[in-house]
Amino acid sequence: MTHQIRVLLADDDRLVRAAIETILRAADDVELIAQAGDGRQAIDLTLLNRPDVVLLDIRMPVLDGLAALREIRRIAPAVHVVMLTTFGEDDYVAQALNAGAAGFLLKDSAADELPNAIRAAAAGEAFLSPKVTRQVLNRLPAPPAVSPEDVAAVESLSSREREVLILLAQGLSNAEISAQLFVTEGTVKTHLYRVFTKIGCENRVQAAMLAQRAGLLN
Repeated sequence: MTHQIRVLLADDDRLVRAAIETILRAADDVELIAQAGDGRQAIDLTLLNRPDVVLLDIRMPVLDGLAALREIRRIAPAVHVVMLTTFGEDDYVAQALNAGAAGFLLKDSAADELPNAIRAAAAGEAFLSPKVTRQVLNRLPAPPAVSPEDVAAVESLSSREREVLILLAQGLSNAEISAQLFVTEGTVKTHLYRVFTKIGCENRVQAAMLAQRAGLLN
């Protein structure tokens, strides 16, 4: 029997919830166990149901998604949170990733991205499409001055790991990186694991932001 990934959906827009529910019902390995209309309710239902993954809208009444994310990460650190957003909320996205979100999805993402994001989050991975990574970086304010910590993190990388980080920050997918470097995707994943470990990042966007701050994209 296929393992069911238990999902809690939190969004104050009923139409959005209905659309997401329709998509999730088509995924055999995903079970939508509860829905919330605000951030406080999302926290309460997380405590009550202990889902594997929470899909959490950023802008909600009573308690916004960022505050709900921080509280969920505090009270239920084993629960993975994927933020739902639009491109007008890029500043919030950066804050959400730094607060421990497993990734983010645009509300108008392709239908297959939603279950894929849930599966990735449940497996402890981040789902951040390269296209979205690139667009988020393009919309963020100019990076602050590079810090000694950023410099030390970059200097800890091997030349190949630094090359992989630069390609990631340019928005290339694992498949595109493997083609550019003439290595397998498995090798790319191994390099990325080492890069994330050395620079202390949890996902592609955090790594790309560090590369930007460190001047690797200049």
